[in-house]
Amino acid sequence: MPTEDELFAAVDALLAGEPEMPGPAERARLREAAGVTQARLAQVLRTTTQTVKNWEAGRAEPRPPRRQAYQRLLDGWAERFPAGPEPAHPVSPAVPEATVPGPGAGLTARAPGLAAASAPTRARSGTPADTGAAPATTAAPEREHPRTASAPGAAAPRPARTARNAPTSRRPGAGKKRGAGNPAGGEDARFENGPLAVVDVDTDGQVLAYCTGGLVLDVPAKSLPALVEWTLKEAKLGQPRLSGPGKDADPLLVLTEAALERYGLPVTLTHEERLAGRVPEDHKVVKQLARAEWKLTKRGFGPWARIYRPATGSERACVQLCIPSWHALDARHWGEAGQLPPAELARILGVYASRVMTPRGSTAVTGLELMTALHPPTRASEPDADGRRHSEHNPGSLGKDPVDCAPCEAPDGHPLLADLPRFHLRGPAERLFEEAYDWARPMTDAECTLRHLVGIDVNMAFAAGANGLVVGLGAPTHVKAPVFDPKLPGSWLVDLSHVDLSKVKVGKEWVELDGGLLPSPFTPRGDRPEGPAWYATPTVAYAVELGYEVRPIEAYVRHENGRYLDGWYQRLRDAYLATMADLGVGADLPPADFLAAMDGYRERDPELAIVASAIKATVKGGLGKLRERPRGEGWRPGRPWRALSRPTWRPDIRAAVISRTRINLHRKIVKHAAFTGQYPVAILSDCVVYAAGGPSPLDFLPYRDGRPLPGGFKLGVNPGLVKHEGTQSVLWGEEVRERFTAPELNLARYIKDGTVTDADNGE
Repeated sequence: MPTEDELFAAVDALLAGEPEMPGPAERARLREAAGVTQARLAQVLRTTTQTVKNWEAGRAEPRPPRRQAYQRLLDGWAERFPAGPEPAHPVSPAVPEATVPGPGAGLTARAPGLAAASAPTRARSGTPADTGAAPATTAAPEREHPRTASAPGAAAPRPARTARNAPTSRRPGAGKKRGAGNPAGGEDARFENGPLAVVDVDTDGQVLAYCTGGLVLDVPAKSLPALVEWTLKEAKLGQPRLSGPGKDADPLLVLTEAALERYGLPVTLTHEERLAGRVPEDHKVVKQLARAEWKLTKRGFGPWARIYRPATGSERACVQLCIPSWHALDARHWGEAGQLPPAELARILGVYASRVMTPRGSTAVTGLELMTALHPPTRASEPDADGRRHSEHNPGSLGKDPVDCAPCEAPDGHPLLADLPRFHLRGPAERLFEEAYDWARPMTDAECTLRHLVGIDVNMAFAAGANGLVVGLGAPTHVKAPVFDPKLPGSWLVDLSHVDLSKVKVGKEWVELDGGLLPSPFTPRGDRPEGPAWYATPTVAYAVELGYEVRPIEAYVRHENGRYLDGWYQRLRDAYLATMADLGVGADLPPADFLAAMDGYRERDPELAIVASAIKATVKGGLGKLRERPRGEGWRPGRPWRALSRPTWRPDIRAAVISRTRINLHRKIVKHAAFTGQYPVAILSDCVVYAAGGPSPLDFLPYRDGRPLPGGFKLGVNPGLVKHEGTQSVLWGEEVRERFTAPELNLARYIKDGTVTDADNGE
């Protein structure tokens, strides 16, 4: 039992609290009175201009340690520039919460960060209590919320901590109103509360739904089936379709640990449940859903459960669940997002949803679903003679039915290869093997005299490889002794062993290079081909570009083709550039300014940095899903697996993108070598390591008057441009290789932080 003195001390500490921060309008007034721009203030506080704008618009609150520094600055300005006299009749403040009878029964919006005392007193009837003054009629301005499907949205401000136990109206029939500074609903009133909500339980036991833009809704549902019903009928969650013939995105509910306990679900999965990827079918919550006539997809109730009823006409009834404590948010891509408070998690997922799409599963699954969302398989036909429309193939899409790949494109164990001997190993003449680089070589004596190894990394290299790429849309056609056509996507059996990298065409001129210091562009390991092998179209086209004749022996080509990935690339590019701009890394920065902006950009807003990481993972994961391999499911070699039933199972498209990405990188390496005489020491996927006299990329990249080598490496944030990956000493590189007795250890794998945990095994 605490003593009276202890209680009084605790109360005194609570009364003291933190120094009160001036209101948003006063912050702006003081800054303008001091003659300081928002950009200058952002520079002093080491944040972004957009963050300062959010502080002055009331969309966000500064957080330690910037809060204390900002408070000190505002206090100093307040002494120098005191405010004028108060107006005789001040405007009544906006009511942070309104109860308006209407169709949104059971929903109550809360403005995060509002003090409990600021909530107006309300009579039980729902009318303002008699205070002797007229009720306020001037609402606080609402920030426009860019939730359109055609362009990535603006980043939501970092939410203020929510006063969870603030009084609010919870009476039946209560309507809702967005608090000041929360985003408006966009053009589609059906989804005015955003694409998703993080469901949590406060200390009073009230279930809350944290939406994007700081909006918080009271949730009346007492069970999971009731929560699904509430989401579809009252919550106004979802996202408009990304393409005309497509479908609206289903609402996403993220369940915190407290919400799991409230609705009878385990906080964590057992070892057996994790291996199965779901809770048992006889779990009580699964039975509740079944009794309420809700269904689960074949994957069951797992970290990304989908709960639905069969569609009736154009009406869909489906809710997607995300359960972070069941490892729904992979820490490799989402960092610590799963451990963040609900409002901050809603911000991260909301920005990702507005710029990419509402998550449908892992970043890989979402990347694949984005392709389909932008190019739906079917569309409505023109009206027939009776005025009726029917479903027809959507041109430019992959259609609704899967197509068989060519035998050379099939991975081991595919049904097309069922007749092969069990332990048969296919060689280059039987198997298309287009993969990213994993190559290294010993350093020359001249390189060992330099001091540094500098790694540069291509931004979103595989997205850049997909840009403008023509890929097959339909089934392959087998052709014998074809004439090579660089515009025709497909797989070609051709001998490229005659291509000599010591003499190649660069543009229109032949140049001589040290071919022994260059990797072959035709193999992932950089080895020179030794005979006929299967290659994707971009690889064979590059052999022609280097000035050599090619004579294919046979090919599988796709006459039905198109630039299927263009919209996908543009959506992800815009999402990445917008997020990096919010982190202070603009698209048009000079080289030195770009390197400075990239230094420590993650610390400027760790939550947005998570979004940037997830966007990059969406690119790689989505392309990887095009050739998804069997995962358990009792599969045996020669038998089909689940992914083969998808029209988006297309290993040929994946191979073409990887081929083009590798060729794009090799083209830059060759141009750099022809101009500077410098050759790479190691390459891993999209990272290239050079020996240099200084620690910066500017110490070896050729820039003249701020302009890079045409067609070579260029520093910048755009996809296809490069950034600084890391720098280590040449002595470090030689010591590591000597320690593991590996003169060709791939140093690009460890260039970022210099940590080598084991010998390079190529994985």
